[in-house]
Order: sequence, then structure tokens, then C-alpha cells
Amino acid sequence: MKRLVILCITIMGFITVKAQDKGYQLGDLAADFKLKNVNEKMVSLTDYKDAKGYIVVFTCNTCPVSRAYEDRVEGLHKMFAAKGYPVVAINTNDPIVSPGDSFDQMQERAKSKKFTFAYLEDPNHVYTKKYGANKTPHVFVLQKTAKGNEVAYIGAIDNDQEMENPVRDNYVQNAVNQLLKGEKPTVGFTKAIGCSIKWKKAAGK
Repeated sequence: MKRLVILCITIMGFITVKAQDKGYQLGDLAADFKLKNVNEKMVSLTDYKDAKGYIVVFTCNTCPVSRAYEDRVEGLHKMFAAKGYPVVAINTNDPIVSPGDSFDQMQERAKSKKFTFAYLEDPNHVYTKKYGANKTPHVFVLQKTAKGNEVAYIGAIDNDQEMENPVRDNYVQNAVNQLLKGEKPTVGFTKAIGCSIKWKKAAGK
């Protein structure tokens, strides 16, 4: 029995630490980036001087799930930007494989939806791969610390893609509220649900 308990604790510990197969894990320090925003200015996390952290959303123009969540992403920015946790959205998709995710189309989408958050392009998937995003949308909540931007939550925005669940688990909202209280998020990892990322095709294929 004692061995079984130890084995269970070990397995649970592994699951907690190894939240993803690739990319950042909870507690890792996330790299900053310098990517082009839809207003054609380059944006880095360091540009947000008063930030306490960031809600980094890997998303795109074309995924129906991402589009279903756009208003909720805007809502998160309006809810938390003034409190120190702005939304920074990054388009993951290759614009050649997915023409609807071209920079021009990003600009049109941002204008039509009146995004107030930064919407950046990552056409070569550099930060999409570094962070370990594998769906759109896929969220990484970062907490600014003395060591750097620590990953505090990874996963879905909530558990209600269709907005029909009367008991919605607002994962990102709950995580940020707990961080603002000086607490560690009770739920640090959930499975991101959405569309597969449209990766750049290898040369010659």
C-alpha cells in the first residue's frame, strides 16, 4: 500500500509538472518577442511598462473556434488590462497555407471586430513553437516576477465553446483573479480545444 501511495504521488507530480509534451511548462520563464501588430508597429511584452503579467492568446482569423471566442478575448482585455494583465494575441497560422490569415486579413479582422488588444503575426511559427501552442485558441497566462515572465496557466479560455453551459468554468478569468490576489491559480492547466495550427510547408513539398 505504501508503495502504491508513493507511485500515485509520483505520477501526479509528473502530470502537474509536465503539462504539455512540447513548449513551456508551468513555472517556466517565457521568452519575450518582437512581432508586428496590425497597426504595423513592433510589439514586445516589455512595451507594457505597468504590466503585472500577460494573457497571451495564440489564435487566428479563420478557425471557427477562435472566431467564437473573439468577443470573450476582447472581454478579458477590457476586464484585466487596466489591472495589469493585458491580452496579447498572436496569429499562429502560415499565411500561404491559410490565405485567410494573411497580415492584410488580420488587419481587416481587427478593424471589423474593433479589437483593443494587440494582434501580432508569427508567420514563421517561432513563438508558436517556443511556447508550445498546438491549437487555436491556446492561452498562456504569464506572471511578471523578479526572475522573468513565469508561466502560471496554460490551456483553454473556458469550458464553454458553444456558450450554452449554465455552469461555465472561466479558467483564464479565474487564474488571473487569483494571481491578482497573490495566489497561485487553483487550475493551472487545461486542454486547449480548437483548430489545428496551419504550419508552413517544408521546401519542396
